[in-house]
Amino acid sequence: MTNPSPPFFTYFSIKGLLTEARQKLADVSGSAALDAELLLAECLGKSQTYLHTWPEKNVTARQKECFQKLIQKRLEDYPVAYILGKKAFWTLDLRVTTDVLVPRPETELLVETALQKISNTEKPQILDLGTGSGAIALAIASERPDAIVCASDSSQAALKIAEYNARKNGLDAQLRFIQSNWFSNIKPQRFDLIVSNPPYIAPDDPHLQGSIRHEPQLALTAANSGMADIELIIANAPDFLKTNAWIILEHGYDQAKKTQQLFSQHHYKEIESRKDLNNLLRITLACRI
Repeated sequence: MTNPSPPFFTYFSIKGLLTEARQKLADVSGSAALDAELLLAECLGKSQTYLHTWPEKNVTARQKECFQKLIQKRLEDYPVAYILGKKAFWTLDLRVTTDVLVPRPETELLVETALQKISNTEKPQILDLGTGSGAIALAIASERPDAIVCASDSSQAALKIAEYNARKNGLDAQLRFIQSNWFSNIKPQRFDLIVSNPPYIAPDDPHLQGSIRHEPQLALTAANSGMADIELIIANAPDFLKTNAWIILEHGYDQAKKTQQLFSQHHYKEIESRKDLNNLLRITLACRI
């Protein structure tokens, strides 16, 4: 539902504003309280801790107007990360725009699993396909200073965001960025690990009508009921993996079985799916023979 004008707030106190905003956002957000805090903290130039420490403190008229405008955007189902232009992921603070997907907590499972699989590999060479904001590549690099990560994306705009995030987090020395449609522009070489969070939503999925509609559709949807890009990656990855090296893919909650079958058809071994924070099978990994 879109309101014709910014929502009116009765209070000037931090506590009052947060209470009213929470009520207004309840119908559009499952995290109304957190959304309100993040947006008010942005307008005040303060931390969320500050909001809890000084709940009775009044804001200025300009700060209140700023908050009203941001709440209005959120009421239009616009993601908080795009409103703020940033998103926390792993231990990193990432810049995000509508050129990239909003990094999600569920994807941290992929990072955790990747770190496990390279724990005994010195100076691992890693390929992140469809890097977007660079979230996965940078999270892995931040934990493994000896790793070199090749981060690819077909979108030049997305790569600019990823490059910015690498510099911002002091990880640019470990990253190599390349514009490539999956493997098409990757030079022949063998990696110790391939990771990817590819598009896996079917083009006619009703979820695309929600807040996710603001995110780049090219990074969300794939043909063949969302499986086309997953299939392409699985089919071509063996040419870019060392013997006994791993590939880890994120996929939809109902695509684990299909992904396992594809790995099996292409003769991978040790195929396994793992559950995310919501107890849903979110990633599947396999080892190159």
